[in-house]
Amino acid sequence: MRLATPILALLLAGSACLPASTALAAPAATSTFAFGRDLALASSTKTNAYYAAGSLALSGASAGDLTALAGTMNVAAAVGGDALLAGGIIALKAPVAGDLRAAGGRVALSAPVAGDLVALAGSFADSAGGARDAFIVAGSAALTGGAAGPVTVYANNVSLGGEFAGDVTIVASGKVALAPGTVIKGALEYKAPQQASIPSSASVAGGVFYGGASYLSTDSQSRAIALAGVGVFLLVKILGALILAGLFAGLFPRLAEHVAFEAFARSRRVVLTALLGFAILVAAPALLLLLALTFVGLGLAAVLGAGYLLFALLSLVYAGITLGAVLARTIWKRESILWHDAAFGMLVLYLLTIIPIAGLLLVGVLASFSAGALARIFYHFAFPREESTDPLL
Repeated sequence: MRLATPILALLLAGSACLPASTALAAPAATSTFAFGRDLALASSTKTNAYYAAGSLALSGASAGDLTALAGTMNVAAAVGGDALLAGGIIALKAPVAGDLRAAGGRVALSAPVAGDLVALAGSFADSAGGARDAFIVAGSAALTGGAAGPVTVYANNVSLGGEFAGDVTIVASGKVALAPGTVIKGALEYKAPQQASIPSSASVAGGVFYGGASYLSTDSQSRAIALAGVGVFLLVKILGALILAGLFAGLFPRLAEHVAFEAFARSRRVVLTALLGFAILVAAPALLLLLALTFVGLGLAAVLGAGYLLFALLSLVYAGITLGAVLARTIWKRESILWHDAAFGMLVLYLLTIIPIAGLLLVGVLASFSAGALARIFYHFAFPREESTDPLL
C-alpha cells in the first residue's frame, strides 16, 4: 500500500466540503510552459503560454492566452488571447487581442488592449489606449492614449490625455490633470482635494462633476478596507507559497525526486518516516527551550532555533511538492516532477486547510512525512555509507 492511496482517499472525502470550483482538473494538453532565471523567448506559440522567470523577454507571438510572472518583464510580441501579467517591472509593447490583467510595481503599456483592462500598480502608464473598459488602481496613473470605453481610476495623481469614448471616473488623493486637446465624449466625475487642471483646449461632452474628497472613512468603508487588506494578505501568502514550491522543485529537482520517492516506498517505511518527522517537529522546540535555560547554551539555542524554523519551512514546502508528485503520478501518469506540479500541489495543500479537521490533519501528516524524509536524506548525505552516494543538493 502506497502513500498515494490514503492521500487520494482523504482528498475525495474532503471534496464534499470544498466549492465546486476547487475540483481537481488536469491541465490542458495544449499548453506551453517555461521556467528559469532569465528567459528570452523568440519562438511563437499556438497554445496558451505560462512563463515564470527572474527576467523575461518575450518576442514570439502567443496565439492563445499568456500568463507570466517575472521580476522584469518585456512583452514585445502580440498576444492572441487574454494576458495575465505579474512582476516588478512590466513593459507591454505589443497588442493584446483579449483582456489584460496586470499587477506590478511599474506597469507601462505602449500597445493597445482590445478587451478589458484591469491594473494594480505602483506606477501605471498607458500611452496606447484602446481598452473597452479600464479599471486602474495605482500610486500614480497616466492614461495619455485615451480609451474606447469607460475608465475608472483610483490613484494619488492622475493624468489624462487623448480621446475617451466613455465616462471617466476618478478618485484621487493628489492632483487630477488633463493634457491639452483631451477629448472625453462622456462625463468626467472625480473626487480630489482640489479641482482638476482642465485646459481650455480640452473638451468634456458629458460635463464635469467635482465631488470634493473626504478621507475620513465611514464604518462600512473601514470594514471594506480591512476586508480588502485581509484578501490581499491571503493572496500574497498563497502566491508566495506557490512560488517557493516551484522554485525548490525547479532549482533542486534531485532533492524533490528523492523526497517524492520516499512517498512511494513500502507502507511501513512511509509510516516510520512520518513518525520520525513528527518526533523532530515536536521534540526539537522542547530541547531548544531546555538548552536556552543555560547561559552557555543560549547562543547555541538561538542558532539551532533558526535552523529549526528553516527546517519546518522546508517541511511545509516539500509537503506541497510531495502532494504534487503524488497527483502527477496518479492523475497524469507522469513519473517526473515539474515545477508546476509542485506549485499545483502547494495550492491543493493550501485548499486542504479550509477543511476544518480532516484537512488540517492531512496537512500535518504530509508535513511530518516530508520532515522525516528530509531528515533521512540529509543524514545519508552528511554520513554516506561505504558505497558512493550521489549528491542531492
